[in-house]
Amino acid sequence: MKKIRMFIVLAWLFIPLPVLGGQQLVALRTDSPPVIDGMGNDAAWQSAVRVTTTDPIADIPIELQAVYTDVNVYVKARFPDATENREHKTLVWNSDLELYRTGTKREDSFILKWSMEPVPVDMSLQSHKPYRADIWYWKAMRTDAMGYADDKLHIYSIHEIEHAQQITLPSGKRMFLSRPSDSGTSTYKSIAYEKFVGDTMVRYTYQQPTGSRADIRAKGHWSDGYWTIEFQRKMITGNVDDIQFDPALTYDFGVSRYEISGTAPNFRLEQPYYESGDVGEILTMTFR
Repeated sequence: MKKIRMFIVLAWLFIPLPVLGGQQLVALRTDSPPVIDGMGNDAAWQSAVRVTTTDPIADIPIELQAVYTDVNVYVKARFPDATENREHKTLVWNSDLELYRTGTKREDSFILKWSMEPVPVDMSLQSHKPYRADIWYWKAMRTDAMGYADDKLHIYSIHEIEHAQQITLPSGKRMFLSRPSDSGTSTYKSIAYEKFVGDTMVRYTYQQPTGSRADIRAKGHWSDGYWTIEFQRKMITGNVDDIQFDPALTYDFGVSRYEISGTAPNFRLEQPYYESGDVGEILTMTFR
């Protein structure tokens, strides 16, 4: 298979290196877990500890909370966004070519990135050291309608990986980012149009996710310039491609307002920074 060898210099970001061992998000035990509806007004959240971090690309504050039961862990994120974007890669008819081309619309998204390393590690795309991370990837169009977040891995390596994005750091060092999906099927699949149907057409249709890609329930709600997104996942999934939570331990993670794929901004898009997200502060989650 053809390997993707895109050479990207991240110096354009001009962002500080992530802070390791940053703030602590305390997940409080609850007997009344929240309903995953994106409203974020359940009683469990009223007493949950709030931590605010900053997205280094969007330059916005992100408020985080967490609670848990014997079975599930719940995370809530809230951040400002002037517009609600729920379209993604809408197809636009090109009359000259007589076919559909991908348009400029991109959905809103949010990512929780959990370190799967035994020691603290810089999980950004500026890191000089390899790591492996569990990705909870909420997408306003492709996953939210079904009430899920996608489940993926980030494999950040010094070795060339098939289908990986090559990233050239400001120092000149080359790293490789692979983003495989967890086992199973996603909440969406592409639609192909063989002839003209309308000037603009949706690119995706929905389906029930299966396997490890069905691990994470999630729902987002946009109101008055803010997104509220709620996540729910089993503490222990038993899947090898997931992080497993033990209340006696602590877990490092980061967040991103945009998809983390190692690309430079594309100012032809409705959301130019869509695929150029990255984590900033590396936080720690503990259970109490």
